[in-house]
Amino acid sequence: MLVNLRDICAIAEQNNMAIAAFNTPSLEAVRAAIDAAEATGYPVIIQHAECHEDIAPLDVIGPAMVALAERSSALVCVHLDHGESLSYIRRALELGFNGVMLDGSALSYDENVANSARAAAMVANYDCGLECELGSLGAREGDVLNDDPNAPEGGAGAIYTDPDQASDFIAATGADLLACSFGTVHGLYRGEPQLSFEVLDQIRARVGTPLVMHGGSGVSDEDYRKAIDAGIRKINYYTYGVKYAAESVCGLVDERRAAESPVYWHDMTIAAYERLLADFTDVMKVFANGAAPLA
Repeated sequence: MLVNLRDICAIAEQNNMAIAAFNTPSLEAVRAAIDAAEATGYPVIIQHAECHEDIAPLDVIGPAMVALAERSSALVCVHLDHGESLSYIRRALELGFNGVMLDGSALSYDENVANSARAAAMVANYDCGLECELGSLGAREGDVLNDDPNAPEGGAGAIYTDPDQASDFIAATGADLLACSFGTVHGLYRGEPQLSFEVLDQIRARVGTPLVMHGGSGVSDEDYRKAIDAGIRKINYYTYGVKYAAESVCGLVDERRAAESPVYWHDMTIAAYERLLADFTDVMKVFANGAAPLA
């Protein structure tokens, strides 16, 4: 069943857990995320990122996401991730998405506030919650992060969220969730991510809004739990999940070729789905942070 972004994160707040938010630019990923939620009893957020428009157009994948969420026995939010324009956000709202993110992190602070406030006014007409971002992770999904000791923590170009500014930002925009920068980065890590829980604690002390971790894949279980205890209520997970799925498909192809057996496209989609399902199930259990299943 559909649950909007505000309500699903309120559930996370009540249970000191984080909701797994999976980017799902394929039917296999959508199915795996919802099936993992039904199997574990934990809520889930399925997401479409605007930067994945060339993989699966919003008008194609969006209706499938909403339809499968509506008929699921799990608690599911259908969310737009990294919406870069108000017009794209409106398209998602009209398709039935009940969570949207306006990513103004590349803008000046004043521009980010102005656009985020406009997005808040837009979603007020829908059963939908709004996520906004303050600070920058310094990379986009699909990047490979270097462990250069001379680079800033969180990767080159990363800008930590200013805790005092975060409080002003929420007051000025009315955002329901705040995506903050404290050391995670989109993409693959070559070294260990260095997270600043001090920054996260300071942000949490100044805002009552649920916080979001972007660049969530590739972080240790211990750091996930520390972040959740510090107020993270939504964790975005994508890069490592699709990496593992691709490795599973490659393994299948190598195995069939070695046996001189044919391999068909549907074999590869099944292998990808099964690997995503296993990974998503494990991730959801970690993000539950010891909370009992809710369904």
